[in-house]
Amino acid sequence: MTVTVRPIRREDAESIIGMAHEFGAYLQSLGDHWEPKFTPEKYLADGFGPNPAFGGFIGEEAGQPLGYLLHSSNYDVDLACRSLMVIDLWVRPWTRRLGLGRKLMEAAADHARQTGAGYLFWSVFKPNTIARRFYDGIGATAVTDLDFMTLKP
Repeated sequence: MTVTVRPIRREDAESIIGMAHEFGAYLQSLGDHWEPKFTPEKYLADGFGPNPAFGGFIGEEAGQPLGYLLHSSNYDVDLACRSLMVIDLWVRPWTRRLGLGRKLMEAAADHARQTGAGYLFWSVFKPNTIARRFYDGIGATAVTDLDFMTLKP
């Protein structure tokens, strides 16, 4: 299997949204309260408008989408450096263990270096032990002294 990774494009909307919904269904199976709000229209408006909120990569073989990674830029005042937040990483189950997840993370790391980011960061839904094993396997370090929090404006 020859898997290629490339930057996402506008015409990937249906593929990315389809895989995002697969990811959401998987998270629901683990107990997450995920709701399908990410649509092709939101993908296009938020990812390709005048001020894109995210970028990303898609992995495919012979034009068939197998996985994706979405990311967003951030800044860390404590370290005085840019960072890259991995928003979503999904690899279709039947293609796992073929190196696509690693290739997508490598593409994100390359993008981070090219844009001056000092590190990548992301969150993992605690029951997602498959993801945690993958991240441990690529050498990621868990941040145990921070909690992610949210507040609606």
